[in-house]
Amino acid sequence: MSNHRSKAAPAAAAPADPGREARRLAAAILEVLAGARTPGEAAAALGLSLPRYYQVEHKAVRGLVAALEPQPRGRRPDPDREVVTLQRDNARLRRELGRQQALVRAGQRVVGLPPPAPPRPGGKKPRRRKVAKALRLAAQLQRGHNDASAAAVAATDTAAPAV
Repeated sequence: MSNHRSKAAPAAAAPADPGREARRLAAAILEVLAGARTPGEAAAALGLSLPRYYQVEHKAVRGLVAALEPQPRGRRPDPDREVVTLQRDNARLRRELGRQQALVRAGQRVVGLPPPAPPRPGGKKPRRRKVAKALRLAAQLQRGHNDASAAAVAATDTAAPAV
């Protein structure tokens, strides 16, 4: 075991009742604002430094002002309620879609139209493959290979220096 002590101050124990501590701070701040105590006396009573007291006081005044802001009237939007409403609408629209599809099928049978082809797995139509332009050109070159290769050999023979 070493005798090395940490230079950091020991952590203050958390108050047993956070509401009690908040009420104690509020009472001291109100006493200062009312003129019953000086900020230095309140800081000493709370066990705070003077700059820390002023920070706490500023935070308290901001909270007071924020609490006095006018609130919008009426119900506030509730995300859970909105999800339930959207799910209900989705179910209703699915039922309506099923009814409309049944009416369309009945109308097609009455008129004599054949039923549409069943949807493919994956829901996509098969794509017709396009032959790339480069592949078409390669095929053309292969068909005329004899003429093109002879011309290419002749061009390289004339351009090559004699050794």
